[in-house]
Amino acid sequence: MITLNLTLSPEEAESDRRIESAAADAAHIARDRIAFMRTVRRSVDARRGRVRISLCVELYIDDEKEPEPLHLEWNDTTGGRRVVIVGAGPAGLFAALRLIERGLHPIVVERGKEVAQRKRDIAALNRNLRLDEDSNYCFGEGGAGTFSDGKLFTRSKKRGDYRKMLEILHMHGASDEILFDTHPHIGTDKLPRIISAIRDTIRSAGGEVITGKRVASLIMERGCTRGVVTADGDRIEGEAVVLATGHSARDIYRMLHRQNIPLQAKPFAMGVRVEHPQELIDKIQYKMPSRGEWLPAASYNLVAQAGGRGVYSFCMCPGGFIVPAATSEGESVVNGMSPSGRNSKYANSGIVTEIRLEDTSAYMDEHGVLAGLHYQAELERLAHNAAADGVTAPAQRLTDFVNGKASQSLPACSFNPGIVATDMKRWMPETIYRPLVEGFKMFDRKMHGFITGEAVVVGVESRTSSPVRIPRDNDTLEHPAVKGLFPAGEGAGYAGGILSAAMDGERVADAVANSLYVISKPNCKNSIQITVQ
Repeated sequence: MITLNLTLSPEEAESDRRIESAAADAAHIARDRIAFMRTVRRSVDARRGRVRISLCVELYIDDEKEPEPLHLEWNDTTGGRRVVIVGAGPAGLFAALRLIERGLHPIVVERGKEVAQRKRDIAALNRNLRLDEDSNYCFGEGGAGTFSDGKLFTRSKKRGDYRKMLEILHMHGASDEILFDTHPHIGTDKLPRIISAIRDTIRSAGGEVITGKRVASLIMERGCTRGVVTADGDRIEGEAVVLATGHSARDIYRMLHRQNIPLQAKPFAMGVRVEHPQELIDKIQYKMPSRGEWLPAASYNLVAQAGGRGVYSFCMCPGGFIVPAATSEGESVVNGMSPSGRNSKYANSGIVTEIRLEDTSAYMDEHGVLAGLHYQAELERLAHNAAADGVTAPAQRLTDFVNGKASQSLPACSFNPGIVATDMKRWMPETIYRPLVEGFKMFDRKMHGFITGEAVVVGVESRTSSPVRIPRDNDTLEHPAVKGLFPAGEGAGYAGGILSAAMDGERVADAVANSLYVISKPNCKNSIQITVQ
């Protein structure tokens, strides 16, 4: 096998035949000697004023056999030792798959609906008809990522075997590209059926996925948790509980606080979502009048220090849409998403700044460790009151936001429920507004033309991460004060995105299995076998 790095034009990189020819030339062999070629990495290089595609490919020559496909086996765990998983987001679902591999019987309890039903609730929300507080962009099967983009990016390769996470998503229906793109992306149009397929795998292996059940309390016995009680009084018991709720499940933090389970306040980030014409971002990033037929919608990743505070882009969605992400009435919360084709005429990104513990001090006396939740919710209420019409959102031209004046009109925007012109500096805390203004000015120096009247700022982007961490032991991953309770994922404060949450869920599942002294490959009569080509 030969590994080669190739640099091609965008048009050349779209043709397998031309990639193969370039690979044969680089390897100094005849093309007909290539038995099999596999792309293992692909990225866009737009530096130095000429856009090129960087590829890493593997060539298998002559009689060399192509690599064996990944083979995963999920054993039938019917009758196995029960573990309750609260939350069916990536942390919960991947924890369930790993528990099945380890011979345990997972019971996933999700407050929201299955994907197909959830899709109808989101359609109603987008039409500004109603908000279902248990079935929306944040809550429901698959978690927040299912209907808000599906980017698969992690800053840390130390979290675990992220390649395995990609392979599992691929075997359940994600495209081949997620296995080699530098910034893999599934797309909100494809994720629902992938989540459904993962649920079917869990159930086929004897696991349980229960939807429409909101957890109200933990079952506690002498400092140990033995399961959960739902809001309608059902007891769901197990030998351990994996708490994998997302960062928007405020009622879970309140439940833990009420049951005297220690929590920790932590810094987080809030800000706005800014939307530009995609064509403008393409021109800035690719340095050409049009990206043409072969290049993807351009993206950006921006970081600055403004007044001693970090300001950065978050969840950038090229060719995407802004969506309503509130979980309760009286809130204005926005997020971004992109379909797999990234073919919208808009590009949007969260632009957020850090929120420090001292910023929430006004709420400390009354709310203690939950002060950040109340600070976050107050900004969402202020934003809602500024728009004051269902789930419409307050907005301002970017030029007006930076110059501190009200917008007399607004550009077209992808936010379907609608936007309302407002002067954000009148209701946004100075500790958020001022760093954002300075950050935008710095971003414009990096990407000349970023500040424009064609761009619109929409409020607020407030659910970047949780203001609360659920503590766990570094070695056992168990809560230090509650035996059998294993916090996981974004809601617990240990992940930030689909891929890192999935890896954390698998890591926690291993910790649960180890705590219950389960061997890694039980001898089971029935199993499901899936092979990835």
